[in-house]
Amino acid sequence: MGKIIAIANQKGGVGKTTTAINIASILSDMGKKILLVDVDPQGNAGSGIGIEVMSLKETTYQFMINNLPYHEVVKHSNTANIDVIPSNIDLSGLEVDLMDDDQKEYKLKSLMSDIKMKYDFIIVDCPPSLGLLTINALTAADSVLIPLQCEYFALEGLTQLVRIIRLVQSKLNTALKIEGVLLTMYDSRTRLSAQVVQDVKEHFQDDVYEVIIPRNIKLSEAPSFGEPIGSYDPLSSGAVAYKKLAKEILERNN
Repeated sequence: MGKIIAIANQKGGVGKTTTAINIASILSDMGKKILLVDVDPQGNAGSGIGIEVMSLKETTYQFMINNLPYHEVVKHSNTANIDVIPSNIDLSGLEVDLMDDDQKEYKLKSLMSDIKMKYDFIIVDCPPSLGLLTINALTAADSVLIPLQCEYFALEGLTQLVRIIRLVQSKLNTALKIEGVLLTMYDSRTRLSAQVVQDVKEHFQDDVYEVIIPRNIKLSEAPSFGEPIGSYDPLSSGAVAYKKLAKEILERNN
């Protein structure tokens, strides 16, 4: 049975989608069968792996609202072993549509129960918020991976995210664990980045991944070409770092 990993942080621009796409890609290169589920209305996880999402009618929204069958919403990407349930702007109306649904926090979990058998890993890319979409992802997930940018306000707001995770653990998903904290956009030229790394490791200790994702222009460029970094520029520092992360994830899950 596959493992569901939600990638969450309410701050935008910390590398959630970049991490989702590249973990999925590199794990697939290692022979793992992957499902990438986009629960962000921006739809960047799908477009970043080469799917034209804006014109799609069958997306995460129809999947969650209308219980559309899995085979009608899943898309096969150009990357071997990666399937995608993409999203687009339609998903932005989900919170209003589910307002009176007593089971609204469990919509994604109920749909994932049968799909888990088909994959080794299911990666869920969350929006930059702690609203219903992220709550659904955390309720459905086995674990949550937290990308954290190496900047001055890195830890600001993280208390709220951890509080939400604890709340989900106590009320909605007692099995949810922290998969790991991933430091991203590290700049070795600045003393600030080094200080953030030290502070985060003191705070989260063994939950922090050993690998740190550097600030790398190739990581920013790759999604605009609809490619993961491993195919866009496999020798870049970003590609090398994500390969190390994928290996670390596998080691932690053995």
